[in-house]
Amino acid sequence: MLVSLGCVSALAAGILALHVLQRLWFPYFWGDVGFMLRVLSYGSKLQVFKWTSRVRSVLDRFVQQAQLQPDKPFVIYDGTVHTYRDIDRRSNRLANVFLRDVGLQKGDCVALLMNNEPDFVSVWFGLTKVGCSVAFLNTNIKSRSLLHCVESCGARTLIVGSDLMECLDGILSPLLEDNIQVWTMKTRCEHTQVNSLLDKVDTASDGPVPAELRRTTSLKSATLYIFTSGTTGLPKAAVITHMQSLKAAAGFWAFGASKDEVIYISLPLYHSAASLIGIGGTIELGATCVLKKKFSASQFWNDCRKHEVTIFQYIGELCRYLCNQPKTDLDKVHAVRMAVGNGLRPDVWWEFQSRFGNVKMCEVYGSTEGNLCIMNHVGKIGAVGRSNFLYKLVFKYDLVKYDMVKDEPVKDQYGFCQRVKTGETGLLLSKVSSITPFFGYAGSKQLTEKKVLRNVFVKGDAYVNTGDLMAEDHQGFISFRDRVGDTFRWKGENVATTEVSETLGLMDFIQEVNVYGVEVPGNEGRAGMAAIILRPDQTFEGRKLFELVERDLPPYARPLFVRLQEVMEMTSTLKQQKFQLVQSGFNPSTISDLLYVLDGQQRSYVPLTYPIYRSIIDGQRKL
Repeated sequence: MLVSLGCVSALAAGILALHVLQRLWFPYFWGDVGFMLRVLSYGSKLQVFKWTSRVRSVLDRFVQQAQLQPDKPFVIYDGTVHTYRDIDRRSNRLANVFLRDVGLQKGDCVALLMNNEPDFVSVWFGLTKVGCSVAFLNTNIKSRSLLHCVESCGARTLIVGSDLMECLDGILSPLLEDNIQVWTMKTRCEHTQVNSLLDKVDTASDGPVPAELRRTTSLKSATLYIFTSGTTGLPKAAVITHMQSLKAAAGFWAFGASKDEVIYISLPLYHSAASLIGIGGTIELGATCVLKKKFSASQFWNDCRKHEVTIFQYIGELCRYLCNQPKTDLDKVHAVRMAVGNGLRPDVWWEFQSRFGNVKMCEVYGSTEGNLCIMNHVGKIGAVGRSNFLYKLVFKYDLVKYDMVKDEPVKDQYGFCQRVKTGETGLLLSKVSSITPFFGYAGSKQLTEKKVLRNVFVKGDAYVNTGDLMAEDHQGFISFRDRVGDTFRWKGENVATTEVSETLGLMDFIQEVNVYGVEVPGNEGRAGMAAIILRPDQTFEGRKLFELVERDLPPYARPLFVRLQEVMEMTSTLKQQKFQLVQSGFNPSTISDLLYVLDGQQRSYVPLTYPIYRSIIDGQRKL
């Protein structure tokens, strides 16, 4: 008996010791195990789809939810509740119109230009129900960029929201000349060459169209095109397959969300975060989403309290705006327990949780077109994601040394990349494999190939170049450091410097231009700046440049600063030198070149004086 008691005591002591050691040396062990079990179980489901060629798409899941819980609120918008049945029937009506009146067929691509509203979802689902792929267009892009987007994805039909008809100014004729039919979400349209949809929807059947039209046998077939800014100038149509959309739809679930969630979506649906993770994730859970046309910092918490929101989606800039709002006694009075997004700076993260309570911030890293997704499932402040032994067995990625001056990876004597040490900053590369394929962009294969690095560590391997500099610490937490190359981020949007350069190059007084992003204290990302060389005997005309960027560039892509130079620095590979320009910033007291700043009130670029510079740094002058 004494021996037995001694054994039990020893066993208990051993278990306690192991528990203590686990908490000390492996504090995230059980959290990692639980998270990876969720990831692997969902991945096995996709493998079954792959093996059986019976793909259950996000739309199939929605139709299933509409049958299981038809009366449950799906989308709450502007005070109106739309149930799963409502959106299902509305999308059926639209699907019947697309077949009967628009003449769409399975396999067609349709471009969609709409702001956030329930009909964005209904049109999207209606098109998918008839077997069409859908291209989501950024509502900020204009003129030739918008025309390029419609044409580059192979769309023969464009559907425009009722409040976005002005976006067609200047491009309607080229669209019609290319035999692209244009439809708008109106009952009647003043443009004789633009067709109206709503009058036809009112008389259409809400019965389902044949399910065979939407059926697919391959996870790799394209269902969406979402445009992303890259280094090639104009926006590129990233191919979104059923595999990618299904993986994104599991995001909330992977973080532990349930069907009882109320999810607040104020990000634009034309981006993958709101559409794939937000709407797709709501459907996967069978939850409810509160959809906003646009984000409003002043209305945010009142909306959350009114609708008892439990999860919201964010970008870092959104959280900073919330922190900048006047403090109230109700700051911690809400039901929000989780937020999912990306780009949250550590200082804003600390301030947000200190002020608004213990909201678990779940950072997700992954580009629209990328083949890698990293998730910070433990909520460690400052990390974009977490890796571990199990994760690395499935998802292969590496951080390699990068030369910021030459703007290229560092190679060894054999021409291969070199991995960085733990804690060091390196360029994030994601391996292309059967588990993590890279689908790239619509159109020319050259666009996709430019994103891929080959012969990275051994002959024949292939990695996606994310363009992001990261660091991974000894605990496996991955932190974002910077963007490289010809893209930077501002106001939650990626800015392609080549596209901005090409637009500025249209000015008759500009000979050469180099666009890059500079850090502005208190702001997320980098503000656009253009180093310019004037043509001989020409002078800088700030008003003309303002008119050009206002007409041809979305607000987030307009350079806020201009720097006049005599000579444009080049790298040894004859690329424009950006690194030194980025480092020097926009301080007129330390830069001898003439500097200008965009002034919305004067509708011109005006000289950047030191007092104006100080007002920007102090946050008094809004950018």
